[in-house]
Amino acid sequence: QVHLEESGGGLVQAGGSLRLSCAASEDTFTFYHIGWFRQAPRKEREFVASISASGTITKYTDTLKGRFTISRDNPKNTVYLQMIGLKPEDTAVYFCAASTGLLLSQGHGDYRYWGQGTQVTVSS
Repeated sequence: QVHLEESGGGLVQAGGSLRLSCAASEDTFTFYHIGWFRQAPRKEREFVASISASGTITKYTDTLKGRFTISRDNPKNTVYLQMIGLKPEDTAVYFCAASTGLLLSQGHGDYRYWGQGTQVTVSS
């Protein structure tokens, strides 16, 4: 089991940047693939990016590639999501989640452990 906590959200103007963090207290964190998802009001939760346990493989949803970058620092038990060029449509609650699957997945059903989320609001 792993407990995840997101931080780094907030209010930012369009064009601005934020770096979200997903931290765990358990060292077993390093065994999990980690994904970032987001959910806007009245919309379904959508995949943003994921990173393998080793940090060597990453995946992004096509529409965000180039603006969002996922990375991880295993000694710190932390995964980051760097977001640049933010747009009002990026406004959502952002969640990180841990997967025990063999493959790096984009499906939220493949992720077993979830954080509580952090709100990102982009003003126009």
